Amino acid sequence: MESSPVEIARTRLTVDIVPPLARISLNKPPLNVIDIPTIEELAAVLAEIDTRRDISVILLSGEGKAFSVGVDVAAHTPDKVEEMLQKFHAVIRALVATKKVTIAAVRGHCLGGGAELAMVCDMVFTADGAQWGFPEINLGCYPPVACTALAALIGQKRAAELILTGRTITGTEAAEIGLATRAVEEGQLSAAVEECVQKLVNLSPAALGAAKKALYAWDSIHFDKGLARSEKVYLEELMKTFDACEGIAAFLEKRSPKWEGR
Repeated sequence: MESSPVEIARTRLTVDIVPPLARISLNKPPLNVIDIPTIEELAAVLAEIDTRRDISVILLSGEGKAFSVGVDVAAHTPDKVEEMLQKFHAVIRALVATKKVTIAAVRGHCLGGGAELAMVCDMVFTADGAQWGFPEINLGCYPPVACTALAALIGQKRAAELILTGRTITGTEAAEIGLATRAVEEGQLSAAVEECVQKLVNLSPAALGAAKKALYAWDSIHFDKGLARSEKVYLEELMKTFDACEGIAAFLEKRSPKWEGR
C-alpha cells in the first residue's frame, strides 16, 4: 500500500514526509537564523524520523534565498550559551548518528552553525555562488563542530585557515576543497539534488545504513569525544574571557569590538 504524504507544519521548520524521503526546510526568513526554538524543533523532527523504518533519506535545506546564517548570536550570551550548545550539538550528533542518508541543499548564505549543519550531512549540493564560512572568530568565538570535524573533511591547513580567519568562500570553492559534494549553477541545484535523491530512494535502506556505519573514519564515538572536548573548552575557557563576551556584546550593540586579549 502506497504511503500518503505527511506534512508537519511548525513555526520555524517546514517538514514534508513522503516515504522513503523526509524533507526538512529551515523556515525563519529572511536568513533562517537558528534560534533555540528552531534547534528544539529540529531535534524533535530528527528523533521522530529516526524511529521510522519507512524513511531512508533526509533532505535538509533552507527556505528562501539562504540556507542559514547560523545560530542566533543572542543565544551566545553567558546566560544562554550552555543551553544553546547542548541543544545544538544534540542535533549535530543526531545527524551524525542516524542511519538515514542525509543530504544538504545549499543556496545563499551558509555560515557558522548553518555551515556546521550542512557539513555533517553525508552529501552536500551547493549553488556555485553560495557563501560558506565560519565567521565566529570575528565575534571572539569559534565553531565547536567545525573544530571537531572540518579537518577530516578538507585537511588540517584548510580547516585552520577557515576557522582562524573567518574567511568566506563560494560554493564552487567549497566543492573544490571537499566541504561540499558538488557545486552547480543555482538554477540547476534542485535538479541535481533530485537526481541524487531518486537514486537513493530506490536502494535498500538496510544496505545504506550499514554502508554509512562502515564509511566514516570519525565514527560517532570519536566524534562525540571530540565535540565534548570542544564544547568543554568553549564553556569553561573561551566564555570566561573578556574578549568572547565583548565580541558578542559588540555584535548585538552594532559596534566594533575592543579586544583586550584576556
